[in-house]
Amino acid sequence: MNIHEYQGKQLLAKYGVAVPRGKVAYTVDEATAAARELGGSVFVVKSQIHAGGRGAGRFKGNEDGKGGVRVVKSVDEVRDNAGEMLGNVLVTKQTGEAGKEVKRLYIEEGMDIARELYLSMLLDRESSRIVIMASTEGGMEIEEVAERTPEKIIKVFIDPATGIQGFHARDIAFGLGLEGAQVKSGVKFVMALYQAFMDLDCSMVEVNPLVVTGGGDVIALDSKVNFDDNALYRHKDVEEMRDEDEEDPAELEAAKHELNYIKLDGNIGCMVNGAGLAMATMDIIKLEGGDPANFLDVGGGATKERVTEAFKIILSDPNVEGILVNIFGGIMRCDVIAEGVVAAAKEVSLSVPLVVRLEGTNVDKGKRIMADSGLPIKSADDLGDAAKKIVQAVKEAA
Repeated sequence: MNIHEYQGKQLLAKYGVAVPRGKVAYTVDEATAAARELGGSVFVVKSQIHAGGRGAGRFKGNEDGKGGVRVVKSVDEVRDNAGEMLGNVLVTKQTGEAGKEVKRLYIEEGMDIARELYLSMLLDRESSRIVIMASTEGGMEIEEVAERTPEKIIKVFIDPATGIQGFHARDIAFGLGLEGAQVKSGVKFVMALYQAFMDLDCSMVEVNPLVVTGGGDVIALDSKVNFDDNALYRHKDVEEMRDEDEEDPAELEAAKHELNYIKLDGNIGCMVNGAGLAMATMDIIKLEGGDPANFLDVGGGATKERVTEAFKIILSDPNVEGILVNIFGGIMRCDVIAEGVVAAAKEVSLSVPLVVRLEGTNVDKGKRIMADSGLPIKSADDLGDAAKKIVQAVKEAA
């Protein structure tokens, strides 16, 4: 689960992570009032959407070069810029050309920035440890830094048996070139950020840029905080921060039915039981020259009703020109899948090619159900055969 920048900062601040003062605003008047309350002569007006690259983004229909993060020098300028940003669509390299509508802003105090750095924490699956990544190249995408100057990325791995120690934080501070009082501020920042990461069951925390002020303080100028969905039951306060307007409607609907669904850019819908089998299915579709439209795992204990909902979610994507159902019936019974497929196909008046590969428990019964349905369902003998048939069927229907 993702949250907005200002929400991440609110959570991090509770753990002692240094962040600038700021206020969220949903209207121009609220933005103006926030600036007056903050005081000072410099403000930052920040669009709040679930996407990176906001500062370098552009608003649709407005090619003046102003992005979604703007530094202004008066309350009047806050009002003017808030009016230009709220209700308009911001396009960044992460949103795609569709962009996202800006429905809220974060009005933040200006900072005296001496240096911009990078800091993040995430789970390294290869070592099964938390890795702290840092770089002196703040403000840049870490992928660009890794490609151009990989030697400027510092990595410190934390053993879960011991947790973070002072020397870990000092390694980061010295690696970032902090000096004097900055080291103490940097160590405190890293320790607090790690505690927040662990306590909140985060999957990633990224601060880019992490800034050193003219006074030597180390402060999170930005924040990106993602959470492990499987642990949200422990954090109801975090779950309440979910902004459904920022999420794909199909993915939200899938979650309501306990389906694992991720929309992709292809035209062949996939319904599979098991994450590994779903990945293999997408791979073999690509191998045969097709493009998967989604990842969809119905799980090992799906009901007829859940399968029906899965089918409808796939077909809600206008890009889908064919569907491949690939089921290995272990815990899942093939006849249950077949009943769900037939029910869904009839309910939505299926108009695209459908190929089904069933194997496992009650496979003969499942195939009989589909054969007797009267629907134009193509049966496949194995996964390779299924992929070939659906790719060919989509080409013929085009």
